[in-house]
Amino acid sequence: MSNTTKQGLEASLKRMMLKKPLDKITIRDITEDCGVSRMAFYYHFKDIYDLVEWACVEDASRALQGKKTYDTWQEGLVQIFEAVLENKPFILNAYRCISRDQMESFLFKLTYGLIRGVVDEQSRGVEISEADKTFIAEFYKYSFVGIMLDWIKQGMSADHQLLAEKISTTMHGNVSNSIQNFARGGRDFTDQGR
Repeated sequence: MSNTTKQGLEASLKRMMLKKPLDKITIRDITEDCGVSRMAFYYHFKDIYDLVEWACVEDASRALQGKKTYDTWQEGLVQIFEAVLENKPFILNAYRCISRDQMESFLFKLTYGLIRGVVDEQSRGVEISEADKTFIAEFYKYSFVGIMLDWIKQGMSADHQLLAEKISTTMHGNVSNSIQNFARGGRDFTDQGR
């Protein structure tokens, strides 16, 4: 029942965002549309932005089912783009009404699991610290989120499949190289060319 209520609140929020900006939507609007009490809303979410974040993360989690391996991560990137594109009015409305920090936070949560899954897979059998694996995953997460934010800012008009392919091409082999560099202590590449 708990998840059903959350999903109902999400659906109501998305319907409301087709009609008016996020910053003009009230909790009362959502609960009346959904047919639940304000208390039920606050049982699940602290505010509307918490609901927005939950909706974004849930959409991405559904899109990424089973796509967190080296062989499938390009497909995972495409599916993140498609999840955002499927919710274009919702995402563009949220993008216009919330801070860049909040939008980045949502997107970081969407992408970190995918990239971390690839880093974990590629580092099997390699002696590398958890802190270094986290750093590598965060490095690539920031790159992806920057590209996605630019894509959203430009109205999502660029071909998302081409963007995912370019990201994948850029990252191909580089994740493994980063892991190997960190495993060697990360110092040998700075001495090259001296």
